[in-house]
Amino acid sequence: MRLDAMYQEIILDHYRNPHHKGLREPFDAESHHVNPTCGDEITLRVLLKPADKESDGSAAIADISYDSMGCSISQASASVMADLLIGKTVDEAMAILDEFTALMQSKGQGEPDEDVLQDAVAFAGVSKYPARVKCALLAWMAWKDATAKSLATQRQEEAV
Repeated sequence: MRLDAMYQEIILDHYRNPHHKGLREPFDAESHHVNPTCGDEITLRVLLKPADKESDGSAAIADISYDSMGCSISQASASVMADLLIGKTVDEAMAILDEFTALMQSKGQGEPDEDVLQDAVAFAGVSKYPARVKCALLAWMAWKDATAKSLATQRQEEAV
């Protein structure tokens, strides 16, 4: 099986059988993002576990849930992202986001790190199509936004 065909199968599998779809409670923060170019939408919720004294000081991602509509790329990307980030610290997840963003901006020339991106390497081919890059990044940007809101709330509560 060709690598492109295998990647396409990963995307289609996550599109047909999305993981973590459906908004859940409890959650710390919610973010709604729209891709105005094509109409893809996502409402994403994040639940963070505050950093404990023994950790590296970074909160951990306890849950990501979402409700979305749009193309197979945006839907599959949300599913893959949630699988990849749940259980990671925010710092680890931000590093994964940076790696994924670099892949999406590579215009098909990137060499994805499969150890870091796991199933997200399936989106390598998407980077060749600038109009589709926003589809693949939609959920990731909503996660980043919701996480920033959650961290800001945690800091405010700690200050009180």
